[in-house]
Amino acid sequence: MAYVISDECIACGACAGECPVNAISEGDGKYVIDADTCIECGACAGVCPVGAPSAE
Repeated sequence: MAYVISDECIACGACAGECPVNAISEGDGKYVIDADTCIECGACAGVCPVGAPSAE
């Protein structure tokens, strides 16, 4: 299942730069992951300073 970003997101953008398929974009107060584009690689989770991205 695609990764999702929880409300713990601090909108730093670290995850967006790591996504190999550009599935992450800035949303309203936090970043969001396009589930149809996400390849479930976990790169976003590995760089997030607050652990906001996780497998759904």
